[in-house]
Amino acid sequence: MASAAEQMAANTSWAALGKATDLRNRILFTLGLLIVYRTGTFIPVPGIDGAALQQFMEGAAQSIGGILSMFTGGALGRMGIFALGIMPYITASILVQLLTTMVPQLEQLKKEGEQGRKKINQYTRYGTVVLATAQAYGLAVSLQAGDLVTNPGFFFIASCVITLVGGTMFLMWLGEQITQRGVGNGISLIIFVGIIAEIPAALAQFLASGRSGAIGPALIIGVILMVIGVILFVVFMERALRKITIQYPRRQMGMRMTEAQQSHLPVKVNPAGVIPAIFASSLLLLPTTVSTFSGGSTGPVMSTILAYFGPGQPLYLLFFAAMIIFFAYFYTFNVSFKPDEVADNLKNQNGFVPGIRPGEKTAQYIEYVVNRVLVVGSAYLAAVCLLPEVLRAQVSGIPVYIGGTSVLIVVSVTMDTIQQVQSHLLAHQYEGLIQKSQLRGRGNNKTRKKKGPARR
Repeated sequence: MASAAEQMAANTSWAALGKATDLRNRILFTLGLLIVYRTGTFIPVPGIDGAALQQFMEGAAQSIGGILSMFTGGALGRMGIFALGIMPYITASILVQLLTTMVPQLEQLKKEGEQGRKKINQYTRYGTVVLATAQAYGLAVSLQAGDLVTNPGFFFIASCVITLVGGTMFLMWLGEQITQRGVGNGISLIIFVGIIAEIPAALAQFLASGRSGAIGPALIIGVILMVIGVILFVVFMERALRKITIQYPRRQMGMRMTEAQQSHLPVKVNPAGVIPAIFASSLLLLPTTVSTFSGGSTGPVMSTILAYFGPGQPLYLLFFAAMIIFFAYFYTFNVSFKPDEVADNLKNQNGFVPGIRPGEKTAQYIEYVVNRVLVVGSAYLAAVCLLPEVLRAQVSGIPVYIGGTSVLIVVSVTMDTIQQVQSHLLAHQYEGLIQKSQLRGRGNNKTRKKKGPARR
């Protein structure tokens, strides 16, 4: 049975959006910063030969023009100031989280609360600068080696590195501002907007291939039906929950005794969200990215790696699925859902799972449930991400923006953002009810004052 808060959220009217001034300001603030981001993707890095770069990127569509261009909103193909995108920050955050589980000092720092979290965020920013500098330098050297710049030399490399690193740090700041003062998760929204902005052009190119006869009408209809089916499947799985029953005993609060209550602990089928798919994709694209930047002059080792681990190859698909499953488990138990902390919170609130002792036994039971739920969740992530990869390996001309990773990101971010908007509307509805009750109370007091005391 749904709770009172869930019923009120379901009955929340979107017409109340015009009355919620704070929410409207948050939405406008978010849209303004996202417009700034999209504008920056069209501002080129100084010294780039635009015609040569466009010709080069058309030939590198399988590596650089694929997933990386999708994550940067097309800025990499135009070599805009946001060409590195937000990926250095995501990679740095994942690496810091990995180190947190292995380094005792970082693990202790994480337990210190707000101050420790700020320190870890500071280390993540330092790691972002290091990774962005390394990637920007490699990109600048590769552009110069490929005759894609007008005035090669030290000044071009320096200006390119400074511009790209500054663009990544500015994007990181934009994401943090959206998260704090806007609506939704800023980093996810930046990736989401980049994908959405490039989908119309990719779809037009896909339909143009059908008109030219390169792709048959049956295949076009099949791909469209597949995308619709994947969207419905993602929505269903992202809303799927495993509920653990929680019992609260009778408690005395002040002068009254509360009755025993029963609630549930929701465990999402996919607690990690889109992080496993994003990180696995970025890692597996590293060999093809290096080969593209090197201009095709790869050694025998790199050629062998590309032959077995190129997009669509069996080993590529196998490792892609393995990394998605690994990061789904790692991110869930280390970031999004920690059984020990959940068990401690339940114990502090006098809550318990029926038939399970509070404390360590509860943590073991929750970990047991989450482990088995993640079997379904990680398999769902791997299936959604691998199905379009297999199809694109068999049939050429299908754009990467119709892939499972992009659909997963778009659907998940949309659902999370709508849920946050509904939460703000629900809070605004509660505030309106409180203000009405206060006004009624004041009106009653005024009425009583006007009547005055009764005369004897």
